[in-house]
Amino acid sequence: MFADLYDYLYHQNPTGGIPLKGTGIVVALALILSHVWALKNTAQTQAFLKAFPRAFHWGVILLTIDVIWGVFALSNMDMGEFFNMRRTFIMITIGGYVAVLVYVKEFLAVRALGALMLLVAGPVLTAAFLQPQTSRLLLPILAYLWIIVGMYFIGMPFLMRDWINWLLAKHQRWNLAVYSGIAYGVVLLVTALLFY
Repeated sequence: MFADLYDYLYHQNPTGGIPLKGTGIVVALALILSHVWALKNTAQTQAFLKAFPRAFHWGVILLTIDVIWGVFALSNMDMGEFFNMRRTFIMITIGGYVAVLVYVKEFLAVRALGALMLLVAGPVLTAAFLQPQTSRLLLPILAYLWIIVGMYFIGMPFLMRDWINWLLAKHQRWNLAVYSGIAYGVVLLVTALLFY
């Protein structure tokens, strides 16, 4: 069952995998709904964003999702000549999870979010890979943005705090960010429905 899910998410099956259209619709709806919610609940969302970088409980939740996804990927991916080290890599991943929870509590939520952004980008890029539509690039652009920001969050997590403070310093910046997210989601949704 898990092998079939892996093949579906990462297009390892000759018959294909996660469809471009479905991926586009899901990502578009996630963008639209999250940004509309942020627009309608501005004070609550801003308070959450300010508290998030040092919210240890969110770090535990997100890091747990990361390690489950990581073990799932390691258990099913083709490791080539390293296939006999699969169990070792899985144990290192689980051990690293425990060590991070114990010793890397500072900005844990930001680091865990960064790792999740890297993981989510994989299936999105796979869905758009070698598709003929030029409009498919809307998904890889977003996925590569997640990858770049995710790496910064992992290596320099204090930047999230600084970016949040900068974003919330002026109401116009907040509105621009929220409306931009909605607009990108709408463009992606229309494109997915009409062209994917």
